[in-house]
Amino acid sequence: MSKRPMLLLSIVERDKGKKLIKELENIDIKVNFQTVGFGTAPTEMMDIFGLGSNDKDIIISLGAENVVKDIMANFGTKFVSHSKYGGLMIILKVSAANRILSEILSFNNDKITEKGNGAMKNEYHNNLIIISVNEGYSDDVMQVARKAGATGGTVIKGRLAEIEWFAEMGKTDLDGEREILCILAPLKTSKQIMDDVNKEFGLNSDANGILFAIPTEKAYKI
Repeated sequence: MSKRPMLLLSIVERDKGKKLIKELENIDIKVNFQTVGFGTAPTEMMDIFGLGSNDKDIIISLGAENVVKDIMANFGTKFVSHSKYGGLMIILKVSAANRILSEILSFNNDKITEKGNGAMKNEYHNNLIIISVNEGYSDDVMQVARKAGATGGTVIKGRLAEIEWFAEMGKTDLDGEREILCILAPLKTSKQIMDDVNKEFGLNSDANGILFAIPTEKAYKI
């Protein structure tokens, strides 16, 4: 039995997050975190993809690998969506996690079928780019990202943990209040987006930007 966790990042219309969490819990995705954000895609882009309003519920979920891959293999039957949440679900591999967390995620999921346990190809060849900047810079960052090929993004308000550690590294001007910009982009444009954003908004700028990318194994419209 696989004890490797995987992450599901769901960006859905505001006030639909609790309903999604309940559905995820019913299919053995028991660890879920909820926050809020707002989309940056222009209205016409949102209309094309059926993404509804700019206000978003953001759900970060963790599940055992065999549970998540079973969902992926049987997405239309095990997780029936038909765009009722007005958003996206992105499935990501987790490189490391607490052993106890892995045990919790794998507990009592032997009822999961073997069908979903095979390796899944990254058919869409996308990266999830995460950009964390001081408060007030996300709009400027998104303008640069769009010029480099991004079609839209989602902003999450948050705080930077361990800011004292950054101060020890000489970054005393980092703001504890942060804006986290999440952009789903094809591999062919990801590098350009990150290079351009880092050039103007990296750690040595007033925005004190922190950037990284996560390869996405699968992305669904939900």
